[in-house]
Amino acid sequence: MKPQRLEAALGHGFGRPELLRQALTHRSFGSPHNERLEFLGDSVLNCAVAAYLHQRFAALREGELSRLRATLVRQETLADIALNLGLGDYLQLGEGELKSGGARRPSILADALEAIFGAIYVDAGFDAARTVIERLYQTAMSRIDANGAGKDPKTALQEVLQGRHLPLPRYGLLATHGEAHAQEFEVECVIPDLGIRSTGTGGSRRIAEQQAAQRAIAEIKP
Repeated sequence: MKPQRLEAALGHGFGRPELLRQALTHRSFGSPHNERLEFLGDSVLNCAVAAYLHQRFAALREGELSRLRATLVRQETLADIALNLGLGDYLQLGEGELKSGGARRPSILADALEAIFGAIYVDAGFDAARTVIERLYQTAMSRIDANGAGKDPKTALQEVLQGRHLPLPRYGLLATHGEAHAQEFEVECVIPDLGIRSTGTGGSRRIAEQQAAQRAIAEIKP
């Protein structure tokens, strides 16, 4: 796909297009790859999210803000945003990663998105990067529950269902993709009483279950 479509989805046009190309290049493809930009983007993301939370939740203490930030910047959240962007279609991967489903692997998607944040910072500065981050994170940030700060999605989902006197969700393995050294698990979370069946993927069953639980929470009506 043409990078212009990705730039439109990000809401940022690169003055230095080579930065976006580098951000989308996995080390398996060659150099220059995106690891240095990922390192930078991780810090930019943490700062942007911290600033947002500090402004929005004036009454929360430092520890509570830190737990909320950790929820927003973790791999599962980044991978979800990357999937919504269709980022896997733009990645430059080596042949081995392509064959093993690297374009769908949460770790690769999350790292590439952080690299993009780093690339935007280098291209146009922090304010430009923060604007893109806040736009992409709009849905995730709107779901923040300050009362549930620090709870992982499976725990949060369990508490929601218990509060409604409903049975706990069922998790099941749907498929395993990739080679033995780089497997990706696909898991479903089923809540029969609410008619919800969500899926998640990850480099471990735990990560996949957490993603499925997060998506199930998003489907539950207030």
